[in-house]
Amino acid sequence: MRASVSLPTGRNSRGWRPYAAGAAVVAALLTSTACQGSDDGSDQGKGSGGPSATSSTTPGATTSTPPSQNASPSAGTPTESAPPKPGATKDGNGNGGGRTAIPTCTQEHLSVTSELEPPDSKQPRHLLLTVQNVSEKKCNLFRYPRVRIGADSQADTPVIKHTDPDPGKPVILDPGHEGYAALLVSGGARDEYEATSITISLQGAKIGTYAGSPIDVPMPVAKLYADDGQLVTYWTTASGFALRAIMSR
Repeated sequence: MRASVSLPTGRNSRGWRPYAAGAAVVAALLTSTACQGSDDGSDQGKGSGGPSATSSTTPGATTSTPPSQNASPSAGTPTESAPPKPGATKDGNGNGGGRTAIPTCTQEHLSVTSELEPPDSKQPRHLLLTVQNVSEKKCNLFRYPRVRIGADSQADTPVIKHTDPDPGKPVILDPGHEGYAALLVSGGARDEYEATSITISLQGAKIGTYAGSPIDVPMPVAKLYADDGQLVTYWTTASGFALRAIMSR
């Protein structure tokens, strides 16, 4: 049944206005309540400017922060290393190790002598050449002496190759120490010639070079008879090792 509302009569316009204002307030409250969401929270947060401080990140979403310009490179990122310092792995001989350079022996470092083997030999064919370091510093003897027997010799005496005691390395002479090379003057009466002098030249570190000036070796006898069979050994610090290579020849 439809209810009817009767308005009081006899009210002036002033009495109606307060009533109308109160009705407007009630209507506004009803409209506000209708606009609110349900109590289950499924629409919570809609219409706001962003997620609340307690809201969780949407599943699957990721956020990244731009890397700092001062950040260090991550593991596995190639980094440029400083180049090695020049000469850091070289010693004075260019072989590495950073040791002090040892000079090459020259005539200024050495005294030179020669003697017959055996000393009372009637046929002077075998000689022991001896050099002694008379300087105050050690020096290097490279390979073997370049020997010329006689002033008219046209070629160096051939070397016995298997007599190198430490192939590829020099003999290091400390001050006061000696080095040896054995010399076979004649090997079998082939193109024999008379010689009254022996000259040796010391080799430099590089093959084919010489160190210092030629050295005149004092003769153990006034005269030698040399031939094309002459031979010399490498430098060594063991005189017996050098002599064994020629005494059987």
